[in-house]
Amino acid sequence: MRIIAALLALLIVACGSEDTPPTFHGDTNPQLLSDWGMLSASQDALQLGDGVTPYDLATPLFSDYALKLRTVWIAEGAATYNTNDAFDFPVGTVLTKTFFYPIIGDAWTGAVTYGGEHTVEGDMMTLDGYRLMETRLLVRREAGWEALPYVWNEGQTDAVLKRTGAVMPLTLHRPDGRAEDFAYVVPNANQCAACHAANAITKEIAPIGPKARHLNKRSTFSPAFDQLDYWVAAGLLTGDLSDDAVVQQNADWTDKSLPLEARARAYLDINCSHCHNPGGAADTSGLDLEPEATGPAMGHCKSPIAAGSGSGGRPFDIVPGHPEQSITVFRMETTDPGAMMPELGRSVAHDEGVALIAEWIVEMEGACG
Repeated sequence: MRIIAALLALLIVACGSEDTPPTFHGDTNPQLLSDWGMLSASQDALQLGDGVTPYDLATPLFSDYALKLRTVWIAEGAATYNTNDAFDFPVGTVLTKTFFYPIIGDAWTGAVTYGGEHTVEGDMMTLDGYRLMETRLLVRREAGWEALPYVWNEGQTDAVLKRTGAVMPLTLHRPDGRAEDFAYVVPNANQCAACHAANAITKEIAPIGPKARHLNKRSTFSPAFDQLDYWVAAGLLTGDLSDDAVVQQNADWTDKSLPLEARARAYLDINCSHCHNPGGAADTSGLDLEPEATGPAMGHCKSPIAAGSGSGGRPFDIVPGHPEQSITVFRMETTDPGAMMPELGRSVAHDEGVALIAEWIVEMEGACG
């Protein structure tokens, strides 16, 4: 019944843009984002291309408080459902993630802030009071996934391919009145690949967000329906997914009605486990931050293996009851490039995320020997 309802929803809300349809470039890298046809900006609005589907995650990755718009488009076929890993997308898939900020004042000065979510309604997102920073593409080609960073131009009319990345000085205005200068960093193509390398041996890259546990939530874009059901109804997803299937579901870390541990584990999962898992890029650390890890593997009374100065002089990754003694908290709150975690993707501390993990550790029982 859920799938039938989602099909009816598609008939009601699917409209799409009348602009040039999206185009898959199998072996070339267009210099302009508009050449892909996924997104276009005009008249203070960001328009989705025909057939481009927005999606979001139960708990999103933190990136210097930037807001994000995620989309998926598949030229032909559908992704295949996986229980734990990212879905298996066919050649011809283009995933986009657009980063943007609410601005301070009427004119762009580099002053930004943050707050509630802002996203598309139908197939358009208003841009009045917002600044587009970058759009990252993950493109599924014959040889595998390729990451392409595009930086939005000064006029906010298009984004330009910047394979070497970019650095933009911004000032973050926090709700408590603090104004913090920081460097917003657009990663280069190699850095994108480093975070998305799901396998430390093969170095093959893969998406991070499109996993069942991150997508299994009420759809923001068709609120009466589950997002996974909507993907199936839209022809984006196939596989062993039915009304009776038990699908993992990560918590929304901001929803205080949910258990504290579920919220904390979801936060560490999306922000850290793509590297910190038994086969990931940080496998030598011995730290596993996937949802099912327990005990020393997930940091409980675990001594650091190769943290060096990144330990902050603290004895264990997690010391039950004592966030001030826990390496995990230190690495989240520091902005020292040689010690902070994640190593890429942020320049400022996520105060609210640090507070969440600290609260979780305070509630832990037990002691380290």
